[in-house]
Amino acid sequence: MSNKGPYLLDDASDAPFPPAELALREPDGLLAVGGDLSPVRLLNAYAGGVFPWFSEGQPLLWWSPDPRMVFRTDGVHLSSRFRRELRASPWRIRADTAFSDVMRACAQAPRPGQDGTWITDDMHRAYVALHQLGYAHSVEVFDGEALVGGIYGVAIGRMFFGESMFSGRSGGSKVALAALAHTLHDWGWPLIDTQVENPHLMRMGAEHLPRPDFLRRIRELVQQPADVGAWTGRFGELSAAFLAETTTT
Repeated sequence: MSNKGPYLLDDASDAPFPPAELALREPDGLLAVGGDLSPVRLLNAYAGGVFPWFSEGQPLLWWSPDPRMVFRTDGVHLSSRFRRELRASPWRIRADTAFSDVMRACAQAPRPGQDGTWITDDMHRAYVALHQLGYAHSVEVFDGEALVGGIYGVAIGRMFFGESMFSGRSGGSKVALAALAHTLHDWGWPLIDTQVENPHLMRMGAEHLPRPDFLRRIRELVQQPADVGAWTGRFGELSAAFLAETTTT
């Protein structure tokens, strides 16, 4: 790839991505264009530190920004005030029981300064296919039968690549993220990728990793053994009140 534009991907779904180190500086992290959203292409992308991000009507664009924003799984913070509220909350948290619903809620969630969504119908179909294969997962927050928050992303080895989250009620996404981090930490997974800088995530403890450090870490983590398949049974069910006692301020 030259420094004048992104790499044009081969039509073959299993064709390798260029090294993420070749991503452009402007726009930050743009690496490649084209290809498809097949499971093999998506898994190769994430394993190499690359993710798709494009709007309706654009070609497929693939990114690896520098620096990368991540959470340590023992580093998600909830404020003292919010934790006090959660102690009396009836909310329950489960995994992989409403993946498609979480994606649709994320697509419909308003984003300040953003017109529309990158979670197109094609993206929805692609990640549902990954979910059915056991690589894409959702963590869902329920109040009774009502879905009030959630997060979804892709798991390879012992690395979780977060894609999006939403709040149907105030704090729903925070609870989903805290539950995901708590569980992954218990499983020995050290990091959650959150892609690009976001002030809300920074307040919850997200950190910057220079791209070389991020790539070095994930290339080790995606090779580590981990079960592939639905997380519903393994994750179990957590309460918001439990998270209030186990999550740091």
